[in-house]
Amino acid sequence: MKYWLMKTEPSTYSIDDLLAEPGQTDHWDGVRNYQARNFMRDEMQPGDKVLLYHSGKHPAVVGTAVVVREGYPDHTAWDPESDHFDPKSRPDTPTWYMVDVRCETKFTTPLPLKHLRGLSALSDMWLLRRGMRLSIQPVTAAEYEAILSLAESA
Repeated sequence: MKYWLMKTEPSTYSIDDLLAEPGQTDHWDGVRNYQARNFMRDEMQPGDKVLLYHSGKHPAVVGTAVVVREGYPDHTAWDPESDHFDPKSRPDTPTWYMVDVRCETKFTTPLPLKHLRGLSALSDMWLLRRGMRLSIQPVTAAEYEAILSLAESA
């Protein structure tokens, strides 16, 4: 099992949107970065644990999810009406991939980025590196557990 952090802009898609889906499960589409795509296409597997992160004005880890379907082609890239349309991606040669995730927990209190920066247990976390904007990031088991402990004590 691996651990991940998945970023989303809450005004576009939030943890509450995921919770509102049937079975609290949805596809994670629209990722348009090659490294993040490679993580979803090549490494994410059912059972992997996910930290859900809201970026934007009040960045914070807001809950957890689990991967329930491995990477498969992102069909939104083929839809000219979609915000995620990419004319270079085609069904026979897909460029972009997505995974399905199911929400597990919404934290009672979001864990703000500012608070996470001061914790030594998270000092090497990708999220806290200067200039790190990648929307899908690996997380160590120790970092995942530290975030869960913080959420439980908040």
